[in-house]
Formats: sequence, C-alpha cells, structure tokens
Amino acid sequence: MCVVCADPETAIAAGIDMCLCGAPETMAAYARIEADISRRQMIGGMASVVGMFAGFGLAPTELRAQTPGRPILLTNLRLFDGETLSMRDGVDILIAGNRISGLPPRGQGPEEAQRIDCGGRAVMPGLIDAHWHTTLVGVSQIVAMTQDVAFLHLVAGREAGATLQRGFTTVRDVGGPAFGLKMAIDRGVVAGPRIFPSGAMISQTGGHGDFRLLNELPRFPDTPPNNFERQGVALIVDGADLVRRATREQLMKGASQIKIMAGGGVASLYDPLDGTQFSEDEMRAAVEAAEDWGTYVCAHVYTSHGIQRAIRAGVKSIEHGQLADEDTVKMMADTGTWWSLQPFLADEGSNTFTDPRQIAKQKEVAEGTARAFGLAKQYGVNFAFGTDILFNAQGGAGQGLNLTKFARFMSPLEALHKATGAAGQLLAMAGARAL
Repeated sequence: MCVVCADPETAIAAGIDMCLCGAPETMAAYARIEADISRRQMIGGMASVVGMFAGFGLAPTELRAQTPGRPILLTNLRLFDGETLSMRDGVDILIAGNRISGLPPRGQGPEEAQRIDCGGRAVMPGLIDAHWHTTLVGVSQIVAMTQDVAFLHLVAGREAGATLQRGFTTVRDVGGPAFGLKMAIDRGVVAGPRIFPSGAMISQTGGHGDFRLLNELPRFPDTPPNNFERQGVALIVDGADLVRRATREQLMKGASQIKIMAGGGVASLYDPLDGTQFSEDEMRAAVEAAEDWGTYVCAHVYTSHGIQRAIRAGVKSIEHGQLADEDTVKMMADTGTWWSLQPFLADEGSNTFTDPRQIAKQKEVAEGTARAFGLAKQYGVNFAFGTDILFNAQGGAGQGLNLTKFARFMSPLEALHKATGAAGQLLAMAGARAL
C-alpha cells in the first residue's frame, strides 16, 4: 500500500488528493501485473516439468540457430548402401544442416566444407525393425494390462530413445497404441525412430489379441470394452462388418498398415498355436478397407492353413509363419507375399514365459524357425528382419542381438540387407499412409 493510503489524514492536511488505489483503472493495472506474474510462474513450472521428464528421454530437441553452418564432408569411408551386397571403399558423404545432401566424387566436395577423415570406417543406412511393439516392449504383460496408461507411455518414450540409440531409425509397429508417441517423435518432443503404426491388433473372440481372463466371459452386446481395448492395444470383433469397421477406425487414427490375428500365438494362453482365426470373408473385409485407403494388411499366423487362407484373402505380409510347409512357402513366393520372419530360437534374448502352455508353444515355434529360414531362401520369398520383442522389459536391449542371429542363416551383408533395403521395400507398401 502507498504512503498516502496508509495515512490519509496526513495527506488531507497537506492538501494531497487521496490515491487512486481502488479506482477501476488501478485495479485493471493490478490485474495485468498479476496475470504477467502468473504466466512467468507457469513457464518456470513447465521448465521444471520438462527437466524432470528429461530423465525419461522426453526433453525437447535442442534449439539451433537459423543461419546455416558450413557443410561437412566425411571422407575415406566404406559404404553399405542397404541394397548391394558389397562394401564400397573410398566414399565421401556431404552433410548440409542435419541431412546427407549427396555423395560427391572422391576429393571433389565443396571448398567451404569442413573435412573429416573417417579412417576407413563403415557407414550404412539406419536399421529397420519390421516387427516391433513400441508401447509393449518395455513392460511386462501384467503391467500392460493393469497399470495407468500414462505410465505405459512414459516407459514407451524412454524405450523409443533407446531404440534410436541402438541404430534403429525406423520401426513398423504391429500392434499397440503408438499414435501419440509417433506424433511426439515427429514433432521433436521425444527422441525416437520413425514409426509406421498399425494401431490396435484386430482379433476375433478367443484369438491371439483376446487377452481377457476367463472370469470376464461371457461377453454381451452391452459389455464395455476391456482395458486392452480401451488403451488401443487390441480390438475384439467378429463378423466381416465389424472387422471392416475396426479397420477403418485404425486407419482414421493414422495407421500405416493394418494388423490382424489369423492364428494362435505364444503369448496368449487360451488359443492353440495350430488354430486358424478369422474366416476368409472376415480377412477380406479388412483387406478391402485397407486397400481403399491405399495400404495393406499384415497377419499374425504360424501355420500353413492360416497362411494360405490369409494369402487368398489378399493379405500382403505374413508375420512369423515358422510352421509353414514347403507348399505354403511356394505359394508365398508365387504371390509375392512378404514374410516378416523373426529368429525365434528360444535362446538368449528371447521373450520369457512361465506358463507351461506358453513354454510348449515357444519350443514348437523355435523348432520350426531354422527350417523356415531355409525355405524362404530356397524359394526366394521376400522377407524382412523383425524382432517381436514383447512384454520384455530387459529384452529391448537385445534388438541388435536378434539381427546377429540372422547371420546364422545367411551372410552378414545379407542380414543387413533384410534390416535395411528389404525392410524398406516392405514398409513402402503403405504408400501415402507412410507419410
């Protein structure tokens, strides 16, 4: 309070008018000052929160000056381009800003460029994991089913940064609520790989995406969605019309491609591995809806019967397929179907299970893995590298280890090709949906 307001009698005696502290003009000025102070406090608080999130890999990207710096010329490199199964020696790479702008002839880069001799080191494109679960890899199944969704996304943000640091600059997410994380990465809020999201895995009742417990049955028309469905992990639908609607909903959310469950799985308890899921008409409904949006459907399935049904329905990518017989592999080759094949060998780095039913199914898949790799190579099937590390908080660190397992079945450069050029061709089938 001002002096005159504190001692009004003195002010009157001195012939001074009373102050205008209570006048409308003064009160409006106070309001503006308080609003400014509140705004500054809010900004300070936001800075503190961002600093706290930095430990989770959620710090915003560094601000950079608008004035372009000198280009950088990396010299004396060995290049694997992701397509040719050989290394090119003596390669120069020109970097302008934060992008590779070209491969000038050796010794002919721009004069103003800063030159760095790389001493014959190797350079290659970023790796692609064509079967990844961005929001499900870093937590256990029970955590994914029961914990607050915000916690799951914070863990996913941290794992996204770790994925990028492992050298995987692109992932095809084949099931889970990855749309928000993709947006955060694309806008520079979080560090992570480029994500090609599928959205919720579309499953029939009792299928591989139906993770309900038995005490949640039966389901009636007015039964609300379970937690996995509310989070966007999976959708349980039956009949061609509902499959079509579920597909369109995921495309509306921004799916690059659609993932359906066409057969039994290892992680799920109640569906047999040899079971076939979804009728051909149901699969075709998903395929038609995806094609109308210029993209394709991939299908989780292990067995020959399920693979053949999926191909007849128009599915373009088979996920897993370790139990395929020779006739089925020929059919994949003849139709140009892609095979997203993982090195499931029940060894180090594999997903861990405790239930005897899951362990038995994992063993069966592992026994078919080596044969599947041999058939894929024998018949020239298009196939790409993927890991499918799932509900495995420690397993994410083994993403690169899984790529080294490919070298058990092919040369190291062939293995790198499956995780670069070949995987890129598979992702390109999403067309404009990949943008």
